[in-house]
Amino acid sequence: MIIEILRKEVIHMSKKIDKRIKYRIILDCETCPCDKDFEGISPWNMWFYDLGWAVVDKRGNVYKTQSFVNADIFLAEKELMQSAYYANKIPMYWEQIKVGQRILTSFAKIRKAFLADIQEYNVIEVYAHNMKFDWGALTNTQRWLTKSKYRYFFPKDIMICDTLKMARQVIGKMPTYRNFCEENGYLTKNGQLKFTAEILYRFISKNNDFTESHTGLEDVLIEKEILAYCFKQHKKMERKLWA
Repeated sequence: MIIEILRKEVIHMSKKIDKRIKYRIILDCETCPCDKDFEGISPWNMWFYDLGWAVVDKRGNVYKTQSFVNADIFLAEKELMQSAYYANKIPMYWEQIKVGQRILTSFAKIRKAFLADIQEYNVIEVYAHNMKFDWGALTNTQRWLTKSKYRYFFPKDIMICDTLKMARQVIGKMPTYRNFCEENGYLTKNGQLKFTAEILYRFISKNNDFTESHTGLEDVLIEKEILAYCFKQHKKMERKLWA
């Protein structure tokens, strides 16, 4: 399934970098808790075991994809991995690693590949849906594995952006989205609209049966559609996580 998706999505991949294009990276990580007895969900209680990203433009065209499994957590923290919310997917990861659909390697090599893609495509903006969580989990993992020798996963000159923030400002103001959420019961206990990537993609794709994969790269391939949809509306919005 993942190979089929990538064949359809990576339609602009080329060895030649087009300097006229402003490339962006959008990423997603899956995590397990550091302390399985901790109540609630906090990025500072999470280590990532799956990280996927794509190099895209603002129209959602994909130029490169990466999918990594973090051996320093996936292998070295097997007991905690059983506490991951999607621990039932562990056998699936092994099958995909065996056939080369995901790369099992160390945290250091994953980050090295990430920095290499930033440099190769001259990326200055990195996105995620609910970036606050991804930023925290990635940073927390790095600090643990390097014993805080290296404290930040992202280079300091990178603009950290959040498609959740964008969607709330752009899609959240659309009467059609409000109607969509109300008709389908996509509301919080307080009656507020929900903005999960799954629900937003259902709205954008007009496929109300869509189910999110909850694996890094596959989720990136729907979240880049949220990014593209927000840009397409040509509305004023704040992209930065911290503005």
